[in-house]
Amino acid sequence: MATWLKRLGGVLLAVLLAGIGGCLYLMHGAADSVPVLNYHQINDRDENALTVHTDQFETQMKYLADNGYHTITPDEMISAWDEGRPLPDKPVIITFDDGYADNYRNAFPILEKYNLRGTIFLISDYVSTYPNYLTWSQAAEMQESGLINFESHTLSHAQLDSTSPEETWNQLDGSKKALEWKLGKTINFLAYPCGSYDEELQQRVKDAGYKGAFTVNYGLAGQGDNRYVLNRVPIFGCTNHTFLRFKLRLQYSPIFAPLAKLHKDLLDGNHTFLARFIPTP
Repeated sequence: MATWLKRLGGVLLAVLLAGIGGCLYLMHGAADSVPVLNYHQINDRDENALTVHTDQFETQMKYLADNGYHTITPDEMISAWDEGRPLPDKPVIITFDDGYADNYRNAFPILEKYNLRGTIFLISDYVSTYPNYLTWSQAAEMQESGLINFESHTLSHAQLDSTSPEETWNQLDGSKKALEWKLGKTINFLAYPCGSYDEELQQRVKDAGYKGAFTVNYGLAGQGDNRYVLNRVPIFGCTNHTFLRFKLRLQYSPIFAPLAKLHKDLLDGNHTFLARFIPTP
């Protein structure tokens, strides 16, 4: 019995050490990658997976400001990579998808308070059209502050990997031209609606003149990555946005992103029992 317990202890220790070693390896390998935080709505009204409450968002932004994070834009990240220039210490990109009105009412004042920059991917046909979305005057004010950068989320949030080639091009090219006309700036990046993409769509995005495109895949953006399949760190996706969850996702994405993928694969394969044992903050 004592021998069996000793062997079991040895196996458990070996597994523990291997796990620690694997985690250290993953963290070291991602040292030069950039966390691209992904938000949608910031308000105290909605209780859904797309919404982070205003006080939670402020706590998260204060943490970034107090702990030496430097907010950059997608353009700055890509330019630094292409020109071989170093990024600032602890770079981070803050992104918002869709262009909700509460990004102006709630998120923008908090970003101003902590002097943090953000990027909003706009659904161009929704601007100044629906009451829950930004107006062009609000977008202009945010852009003029120097803190908010705007990019494309297509004309009408069409799922581009299932539209016709003609409609796909209209969504990509039309939104780019509309935003450039309204905002007076070059639009270089796209966020895929619903996070859906395939190889053909990546080429169409490139042909439309975009420098890169962002998914909703959990992970960091790395210099060697495909520029048209850039990962982000989803801060949405649940209704329990604890500060601990935010810190774990921000600081330990190299560890938790593969676990999150495994968790999703298990659920997709109807292995719900096994999925329960995968830690995914």
